[in-house]
Amino acid sequence: MEMYAYRCDNCGELHHPRHFVCRRCGHTEFTEEPLSGKGKVLTWTKVYNLPEGYMRPSLSFAIVRFEETGLPVSVQIDDEKPYIDEEVNSTVGVIKEAVGKDYYGFIVEPVVV
Repeated sequence: MEMYAYRCDNCGELHHPRHFVCRRCGHTEFTEEPLSGKGKVLTWTKVYNLPEGYMRPSLSFAIVRFEETGLPVSVQIDDEKPYIDEEVNSTVGVIKEAVGKDYYGFIVEPVVV
């Protein structure tokens, strides 16, 4: 499974998540581009009071800027103590387990050197 960014067919602006209208030029047609690889943590937070349906006591979330595209994306981060400018690798995985349905999204983890 892959996650995608969406490039405006008119002006080339990159969006994630998908927009119905380009925020730069107003065009409505986009081309999917795989969004993956390495990035750096811009900021992060830990949430302890999760909505119903999460099977964990807490989750960490981050805004990561992907190297290939420069696009900042909200992700779940699999790191107990993330830090600003930390290098991470992205994967797609289950971000929420529910009865009869799992929800997928970006999960990043620290680059192991």
